[in-house]
Amino acid sequence: MDLGIKGKWALVCGASKGLGLGCAQALSAEGVNVVIVARGVSELERAAEGLRAANPGVTVVPVVADITTPEGRAKALDAPGGPGGSFDIVVTNAGGPPPGDFRGWDRDAWLKALDANMITPIELIKATVDGMAQRGFGRIVNITSSAVKAPIDILGLSNGARSGLTGFVAGVSRSGLAAQGVTINNLLPGAFDTDRLKVTFAGAASKTGQPVESLMDARRQTIPARRFGQPEEFGAICAFLCSQHAGYMTGQNVLADGGAYPGTY
Repeated sequence: MDLGIKGKWALVCGASKGLGLGCAQALSAEGVNVVIVARGVSELERAAEGLRAANPGVTVVPVVADITTPEGRAKALDAPGGPGGSFDIVVTNAGGPPPGDFRGWDRDAWLKALDANMITPIELIKATVDGMAQRGFGRIVNITSSAVKAPIDILGLSNGARSGLTGFVAGVSRSGLAAQGVTINNLLPGAFDTDRLKVTFAGAASKTGQPVESLMDARRQTIPARRFGQPEEFGAICAFLCSQHAGYMTGQNVLADGGAYPGTY
């Protein structure tokens, strides 16, 4: 299927590895030029080299920046070699806040979580959505979490911040932008085979004394697909949401979790 987005420009955040990289790979494979943002220099350069090698006709602009800061967002939006802020596609993504007990989180912890997982996506939407509307095409995909639908008690910071973003998107996506060719959707990952998942299991192993692989096997058994997701298949879903074919989908929370969520709705 031709997704109809060849030659467009995408900003992909947190794109040096994991789910963000999976999205950048899928978009660039469709001929989309990408500005990829991350904090780590070496990993970002490796990601950029891989994208260029796989897709020689695509422009790849790596930007080393912290997207959760105003300075980082300005650097990404105005990257030399990029579209000068005129992005057709924006994929927002930032690392989730740490787990813990809500009794131990102070105001600073909450503000940091809100900055990364709610305010940053809103600021990126604000910076790009009017230009998209003027040009008659735009796709914004926010990588959030399956915890938005099924909250996890130890991930309260993430539950709160990402749910706030979800509520904001529910309103703004229906504010008339769809009539101008602009859609805003959230993509909710469950358990994907990423570094973050490995770190989570390593932490659990250190607390419980159980082997990491035993914990991972137990988690797989709770997923109807009996496996963890791969970043490449997550990226493919993202690319579809960014395509010409997804113009009638907006304000949605698209869950990719191998069937782990047990609810009907």
